[in-house]
Amino acid sequence: MSNDEPTRPDLELQHSAQRPDALPDADLVHTPPEFAVSEEDVHVSEGEFIVGTSLWRDAWRRLLKNKLAVFGLIVTILIIIAAIIGPPIIKATTGYTYDYIPNNADLIKSIPPFRSADGSFSWAHPMGTDNSGRDLLARVLLGGRISLMVGIISTLVSLLIGVSYGAVAGYLGGRIDSLMMRFVDVLYSLPYIILVIVLLAMFRSNTPTGQLVLLFIALGSVSWLTMARIVRGQILSLKNQEFVLAAQATGVSTPRIIFRHLVPNAIGPVIVYATLTIPSVMLSEAFLSFLGLGVQPPLASWGSLAADGIQNLGIFPWQLIFPGVVMALALFSLNFLGDGLRDALDPQMRR
Repeated sequence: MSNDEPTRPDLELQHSAQRPDALPDADLVHTPPEFAVSEEDVHVSEGEFIVGTSLWRDAWRRLLKNKLAVFGLIVTILIIIAAIIGPPIIKATTGYTYDYIPNNADLIKSIPPFRSADGSFSWAHPMGTDNSGRDLLARVLLGGRISLMVGIISTLVSLLIGVSYGAVAGYLGGRIDSLMMRFVDVLYSLPYIILVIVLLAMFRSNTPTGQLVLLFIALGSVSWLTMARIVRGQILSLKNQEFVLAAQATGVSTPRIIFRHLVPNAIGPVIVYATLTIPSVMLSEAFLSFLGLGVQPPLASWGSLAADGIQNLGIFPWQLIFPGVVMALALFSLNFLGDGLRDALDPQMRR
C-alpha cells in the first residue's frame, strides 16, 4: 500500500464528517420518535429534555384554538357571573328585586327600557318593567340563575343515573346487559316530554320551591338514556384492556373496577355530552313553562318570562326580546362550547 492512500482511520474520520451527527447543533435535524425508523434516527442533544404532556393539556390547547368554543366559554362564564352577583347588586343600588311591586299605583304598569313612568329618560330600568311594574333586568338575571340551575342539576341527575346504569350494563355483559338495554329501548320509544309532563302532573307541588325541585328530578330522571348508551359503549371497549385484567387478577371487587378504573377512563365523552345536555334541558324547561308546568310565580325562568312576554308582544315587545335574546345567547354559547369540547377530546382530531 502506497503512502498516498488514506488509512482506515482517515476514512472513518471523513465519513464521520459527512454524517448528520457531525454537524453543528444548529444544523441537526431531529426526527420525532413517532416518525423514526430506528433508534439512530432520534437525535437528542446533551442536556435536552423531552417534556411530556397529557390528554387534558392537549385538549385545552386544541380548545383554545377553536374561536367559537372560546367565545362560548367566555359568554357562559359572564352569564353565570351576572346571574350570581347581579340580583344582589341591583338590590343594593336601586332597591329592586325580582318580586318587588311598587306601592304607587301609577308605577304598576309596563315601562319601556331607560324610561320613567312619565316618559323621561331614566337609568332605573335598563330593560323596562313587566305588567306589574317589576324590574325586568332583575327578573332576567334571576331567570338565568334558575334556568342554569335547572340545566346543570338535571344534567347531574342524568349523569348519576346514566353513567352508573351504562357502566354496570357494559361491564357485566351477557343477559344482564341485554335486559338492561332493552329497558332503555322501551323508554326510548316513549315521547320524552310526555314522560316529564306525566311526572310533573302526578307529583305536582303547591309551593314554587317544591315545584322547582320536582322539575330537577323529572327532567334528570328521563334524560339519562343517551348517556347510558354512550357510557356502555365506552365500557365495552375498555373492559378487556390490560389494566382491567390486572385488577381482576389481583382480586379487586366488581364495583371498584367499574367506578374506580373504568368510569374515569370514559370521562371524556361524558363531559362532552353533559355540556350538550344542559342547553337541551333548558329548552325543555322553557317549553314546560309555556305549558304552565315549569317554574311557578313569583319565581321566574327565561322560559316563563318568554311565555309572559309573548302575550304582550304587540304592545310591550321588550318583555319578550330581552329574556329571549339572553336565553338564545346562552344556548348558542353552550352549544359552541360543547362542540369545541367534542373536537378537543376526540382522538381523531389530534395532530
